[in-house]
Amino acid sequence: MSTRPSWRLVGATILALGLLAGCGTTDADTGGDVATRVFQADNGDITIPVDPKRVVATGYAVPVLIEADAALVGISTWKRGLAMMTEEDLATYEGLGKIAGETAAETNYEAIANAKPDLIVIGVPAPVLADIDLDRLESIAPVVAIGPTTPSAWRELSRRQSDAAGRLDNFETAKTAYETKAAELKTKYADALAGLEFGHLGAYGAVAAGTFHREFAGSWGTNIAQDVGVTYYGEVKKKGGGGLDVTEYPSIEEVPASFGAADAITYTLQPDGTVSEAVQRVLDTELWKNLPAVKAGLVFPVRYTEAATFASALKTLDSLDQALAPLLTR
Repeated sequence: MSTRPSWRLVGATILALGLLAGCGTTDADTGGDVATRVFQADNGDITIPVDPKRVVATGYAVPVLIEADAALVGISTWKRGLAMMTEEDLATYEGLGKIAGETAAETNYEAIANAKPDLIVIGVPAPVLADIDLDRLESIAPVVAIGPTTPSAWRELSRRQSDAAGRLDNFETAKTAYETKAAELKTKYADALAGLEFGHLGAYGAVAAGTFHREFAGSWGTNIAQDVGVTYYGEVKKKGGGGLDVTEYPSIEEVPASFGAADAITYTLQPDGTVSEAVQRVLDTELWKNLPAVKAGLVFPVRYTEAATFASALKTLDSLDQALAPLLTR
């Protein structure tokens, strides 16, 4: 699975917005001793086991299916998400055989065959499928490709992946826990957030190129905050498809134009709470320091903005609660 910057800059430019409405049929057919069903995946209608016993997962499907307690026998690496895993899920991750690296091109077909899966869930963007030999994988086991489109689509993406692995009940439990907590925070901060329009500074500006990362509603840095009532204003100047419909990379000189109308600003922290070089470059400029929101002290750093599962997004909610707390005494 490619890392987030690679996906945002390459895959996101050509991904189509919109998800298939419904993952699988409600009818099950019996093939031998194994009950099967037809599942609607990015790569077509695929016949899969109703209750897979040996699942291989890659990319975005890795954290989802670990959290859903799927019957995993092999996974790709998912280094960017390790800081957001619980101790139990991290132990599961470390104990599973790795059948691919961080990019789709690093798929180890022999290792997948040796794992003897009865289902392979490929969680990469549609364009990245070109780097995978699907025919070879399909000779091993049924393959369902369920990849990301826009950042906020992780909710539906994770539901489809859990459904394919026969773990919808586990998914619904995690979803309910997240939605309950998000609703509590939305009530808690309703008055404090009323009337405030936010901007968001992301972590993937290019220092050498003199750009910063501006995220709008529906992007990684914003979509979970929106669930607690944060309102983000504005939109990209030119939509490029996928993630580039909700994020852009202006030159550093455009900081005042981009954030000047913001009543408040959130910005992305690394999972360990430190500031990335790209964000620090912006924070150190006089252009940033002279923004109305910055002068007013209405700037809020947020961790775990890359959460792509309901369980990991609980950590994002905790970070938002901590960051926004000063608004309650304002």
